[in-house]
Amino acid sequence: MNFAQLSPPLRDNVCVEPIQRRSLVDTVVERLQSEITSGAWDVGTRIPTEAELVARLGVSRPSVREGVRALAQLGLLETRQGDGTYVIANDPTEVALRRALRNADPREVFRVRRALDALAATEAAENRDDEILALIEAELIARQEAANRDDAQAFIDHDVAFHLYVVQASRNALLGGIYTSFVSSLRNAVTQNVVGSMALAETPGDKHDALFQAIRAGDGEAAQDAALNIIERSKRFLET
Repeated sequence: MNFAQLSPPLRDNVCVEPIQRRSLVDTVVERLQSEITSGAWDVGTRIPTEAELVARLGVSRPSVREGVRALAQLGLLETRQGDGTYVIANDPTEVALRRALRNADPREVFRVRRALDALAATEAAENRDDEILALIEAELIARQEAANRDDAQAFIDHDVAFHLYVVQASRNALLGGIYTSFVSSLRNAVTQNVVGSMALAETPGDKHDALFQAIRAGDGEAAQDAALNIIERSKRFLET
């Protein structure tokens, strides 16, 4: 028996794509991004010079230059004329979300933030510990003190930090990563509404303390209600 006859013949019209070799630029991008995402190069760090990278990676200057340019386009690096190249973000997904938020309808941003705040409050009540409770309470007190002395910038900073610690208390890393993308939106909302928010902070109508107390008590439903009340009040301020 001729076994060759049992094999189906190759058809001339079948197109087999050639295997693509990875370019040096791709390799450079992967190596540099690994340094960033691993934390070896923290946000705010100036990365090694082009000459240093050429020596470390064993590639040409053009390959290094293109790799740095690619990560700058991703929003992870920023080249500052005469100063060097700095890490400005460590998560390309977060950068993409921030870019999307800049162009999003503010009403849609509020709806998404509403859902995230509600989830964060509920999970914070379930997963909080003494250490994170102390951090939340410290920001709550500092926020109130800033309102009492009419220090708008400090009020904004402590208000944003308060909400970020609530998210951290949820122990949900994915939620934390997504919520971090909303920090600019959150800060803008507080800034636009800072006078009204500081005035409200001195009244029982402010629900930040209620949110903290519910989280400390482990009451997820009450925490969610307080979180939703906070964001709805913020939305009403912006609509007036």
